[in-house]
Amino acid sequence: MILEGKAVMVIGVGPGLGYSCASAAFRDGANVVIVARNEERLIAAADALDPTGERVAAASADIMDQASLEAAVAVATDRFGTLDAVILVAALDTVHAPFADLDDAMLLKNLEVNVLGAVHAVRAVTPVFAAHGGGSVVLIGSQASLKPVDLIPQSAYASAKSALLGMARDMAAELGPQGIRVNTVIPTWMWGPNVKMYCEWQAAERGCTAEDVRDEIAQGMALRKMPTDADVAEAAMFFASDRASLITGQRLLVNAGEFYDT
Repeated sequence: MILEGKAVMVIGVGPGLGYSCASAAFRDGANVVIVARNEERLIAAADALDPTGERVAAASADIMDQASLEAAVAVATDRFGTLDAVILVAALDTVHAPFADLDDAMLLKNLEVNVLGAVHAVRAVTPVFAAHGGGSVVLIGSQASLKPVDLIPQSAYASAKSALLGMARDMAAELGPQGIRVNTVIPTWMWGPNVKMYCEWQAAERGCTAEDVRDEIAQGMALRKMPTDADVAEAAMFFASDRASLITGQRLLVNAGEFYDT
């Protein structure tokens, strides 16, 4: 178990990737702190992950509220004595419009949540990481930051995730002397709640199944298979673990060969 004895915080635990990351961290031996705004959903997720409550703690926080994130970090250190990794899943990915329809408020909201929110999260964990000789920051990016998504206009979201890549690069350089690593997992389409909803909508329009739409999208991927939330979580576990102890400032695409990073 590659996270045995570690304490891992997952920010943005909902029904999709966040829960998959928390589940994978727990499976791999970590004590896990799950964070999101919805306290009721958090408690249900904590009970599902670990009914004993011994290795999972829940802390309600908002990435736009620095103090709430610092309180969540305190929950981690109080319960488990330390914090070794943070995986930031929380994001705003539901505001889409063609560039011609993009207004200032829409762009600023994407930048605020997806970039400033990440800054808040890293600020919250940095003192604990530095005090314990280092730690791992795992950010979740988007392939939209590297190439346009033909089926959905995402210029605001893509711009924010592009900015996040630049921020991650500089954070890696500046925090590295304190032993803090910063890496980004970049997924393409992920077969999880959001993509399922899109595929179901398309299926209803076209008179086919959601799986048919999924498989059609996957034809553009070398492996002809759409990654799942769990596949993306596996990459996050690698970056969070000591197996990536000398890897920082990097980005890893989980896209079944749809696009090659150069």
